[in-house]
Amino acid sequence: MISLRQRLKQSSNQTNSKLPAGPNDSQFLQTLWIILKPMNYLERIEKRYGDIFYSPPFAGIPAQIIISNPQAIQTLFTADPKLFNSGEGNKIIQPLVGSNSLILLDGERHLQQRKLLMPPFHGERMRTYGQVISETTENVITKLKLGQKFIARPLMQEISLTVILRTIFGLEEGERYQKIKKLLSGMLDIFNFPLSAVFLFFKFLQRDLGPFSPWGRFLRQRQQLDELLYQEIRERRNQPDSQGEDILSLLLLARDENGQPMTDEELRDELMTMLFAGHETTATALAWALYWIHYLPEVREKLLSELNSIDINNAEPMEIAKLPYLNAVCSETLRIYPIAFFTLARILQEPMEFMGYQLPKGMILSGCIYLTHHRPDIYPQPKRFKPERFLERQFSPYEYLPFGGGNRRCLGAAFAMFEMKLVLATILSHYSLELLEKRPLLPVRRGLTFTPAGGVRLRVKEVI
Repeated sequence: MISLRQRLKQSSNQTNSKLPAGPNDSQFLQTLWIILKPMNYLERIEKRYGDIFYSPPFAGIPAQIIISNPQAIQTLFTADPKLFNSGEGNKIIQPLVGSNSLILLDGERHLQQRKLLMPPFHGERMRTYGQVISETTENVITKLKLGQKFIARPLMQEISLTVILRTIFGLEEGERYQKIKKLLSGMLDIFNFPLSAVFLFFKFLQRDLGPFSPWGRFLRQRQQLDELLYQEIRERRNQPDSQGEDILSLLLLARDENGQPMTDEELRDELMTMLFAGHETTATALAWALYWIHYLPEVREKLLSELNSIDINNAEPMEIAKLPYLNAVCSETLRIYPIAFFTLARILQEPMEFMGYQLPKGMILSGCIYLTHHRPDIYPQPKRFKPERFLERQFSPYEYLPFGGGNRRCLGAAFAMFEMKLVLATILSHYSLELLEKRPLLPVRRGLTFTPAGGVRLRVKEVI
């Protein structure tokens, strides 16, 4: 963080400066840093240039302004959405989710689609989802035996994927269920290693060189998954009597202001968005939570004490979700190492004065979640895992933003937190676990997100 004297000097000259200062590293070096060592790179740049800095173009990604100043983030999130195009700024994920994904839409179409997608993630339906989450977690973890060693992330991935297939598609065990599960896991595993993420960053690498090439394998698996999704959509359209409580059923019934339903293509892309956004991210957050709970004995003891204060086995999901220390543990997990380091990018549609800088049309603004969450003026000792900070004060949506913000805040934020709490409560009430690696774990890139190195290795110490 730059000193107060530097900040005051910089502030006095801002009105004469068109753009914030920033690094002038070569594109190649910048790309390597941001892919392999993103935390080190971001912290080094912020220390030198402050909490609003210019990031030159790299890896086909245009120049942008990176912000971790809460006042600037508030300005960004509360500005007229018509000032920005966000879909165009997030084309990097188009191969994963499709061009009709809510993330890639702008203007009136984005607003309409967001209205259609909001109802399933709120209200009474969450109670039904809570039962699915608890049942799924119990079914998956009963495979664990006394003394068994396991890696948390893939186990959490199995839970989160099963939850999604049941809550989004209403799918139970069966041939299509198994095929979708296998294909989605396979697609994600293609980008399992930090260097494999270059295929998402570099457009020229996205070439089909046959079924054994990384991109060729991805395209073939995506095509197979598409066929299964379209089959499910067509069958459900033709059998309206089979509609259930799942999200696909609700979306099939949804109508826009003109009374029109979503097309098959729109449904497919929104389903893919939920599969990718709600599966991998939640599994990673759960793996991190299990790491911190067992890395810090005092956190585990406080959490177990709170869970023991109610009858977990007979408690309503909503009662569990309201436990304050459980909420604090989940919140701190998403603070210290957020799954995504940046908010969705926003592209200026006209020149704008922003925090004293004159920004031209076409400039991209991105909030840096990681740097904001590590500001010592908001979070003292930011490198320390301390759930109590979420009991001691309430943070504004411009200081704490693991799900982004403004009109681009993740629609599934409440669902994700709900799932985290219920999965953790279910696991801890059935098993006493032991962390096998008593060392600090750091995030490593997995596609566009960041996951704990090694996946968190645990052992079943006791079956409760």
